[in-house]
Amino acid sequence: MARSTKTARLPTPQLAAPDPLLRQRALAALVLGLLSVIALFFLGNLQRGLYVIVLSLVFGAAAVWLGATSSRRARRGGMARPRGAVSGIVFGALGLLLGGAVLVVFVVFSSQLRVYSTCMASANTVSAQQACQNQLSNSINAQLSRLESGR
Repeated sequence: MARSTKTARLPTPQLAAPDPLLRQRALAALVLGLLSVIALFFLGNLQRGLYVIVLSLVFGAAAVWLGATSSRRARRGGMARPRGAVSGIVFGALGLLLGGAVLVVFVVFSSQLRVYSTCMASANTVSAQQACQNQLSNSINAQLSRLESGR
């Protein structure tokens, strides 16, 4: 008769709940990470856009730092990882990544975006707005061609 060979699992010890300070840090990481990503949806005009991008980058960096330090301190103290720490790190990193990409776009295409903003501010009709959009598209395509050719 064949015997079943089950390995007996030892129960894993329950970790202590994290300190309230660590839970607050993890919650702050989560909130800042979410704000970092949400802020990028409010890139209205060019003057405000740069400030929003910098704010998003600062929030993202703070979220990653707070989430990582709260997880590390909990692990060192033999406690469970506080809720929101990993989510704060993920959202903060996403905000950093997206904010950095948008900042690069703002830097590379700053003159085109400035001209577009000025054009749209003076465009009173739909056809004038369409002309501004066409001008932006043409100038971005020209800039991309210059970047691809290495000039």
